[in-house]
Amino acid sequence: MAADESDVLVRPATSADLPQIAELYYATRTAAVPAMPPLVGTREEVLARVLSWRVDEPADREVWIAEDDLELAGYTVVTGGWVDALYVDPARQGTGVGNMLLDLVKSRRPDGFGLWVFASNAPARAFYLRHGLIELETTDGRDNQEHAPDVRMVWPGTDPRRYLREQIDVLDEDLAQLLARRFALTAAVQGYKPRGGHVDRDPQREREIAERMAHHVPGLEVERVARVLDVIITEGIDRWEAARSSSPGDDA
Repeated sequence: MAADESDVLVRPATSADLPQIAELYYATRTAAVPAMPPLVGTREEVLARVLSWRVDEPADREVWIAEDDLELAGYTVVTGGWVDALYVDPARQGTGVGNMLLDLVKSRRPDGFGLWVFASNAPARAFYLRHGLIELETTDGRDNQEHAPDVRMVWPGTDPRRYLREQIDVLDEDLAQLLARRFALTAAVQGYKPRGGHVDRDPQREREIAERMAHHVPGLEVERVARVLDVIITEGIDRWEAARSSSPGDDA
């Protein structure tokens, strides 16, 4: 049965709500195994992490709770353009509480927001997809506490093209810096090879690099990575050879 909005109150959380939030978080994560990996740490450690929150810090963090008859039904945490958490009491899942919390986030972040969900959490991924979020990337989980593969999803807001273009612009700035570093390293290593340049390229090593990169980003085929890597290495070596040939006395 769907939640009746007249019976469920959604309001900003206070520090007094933290004990209930901590208990709900622990209960929800525990009940979700194996769709979600087990929590890291003891029950006491997990609860202590939530109890240490300052609900109004940083300034762009918002913690909202949904409650029914003064019982906590769910909560969400939004920091800047990210949903850090959205959990519903296991006994209330499927009743509309999650819909209400997600709709609240959309109203608070009309320009769009992102979140991470474990790749194994099929119910959560399906829930977000039904509500207009899209999946952008899958990682091997090296950067999360559980070291479990995860998926970055976004709601692109009321102007999806603008939101996604802004995401591309930010990524392109990072990519430009990475390319500059890669070109510099490609050039530097040539001086430590017998001859350097294209004649000393190692196809086997390049293949291993492509496979390693693809492993860290599930869903990215090795052959696609290999083609992009080939262009990057080729351009880096071309740049090194051009600089070398223009250096005075190089052939002396």
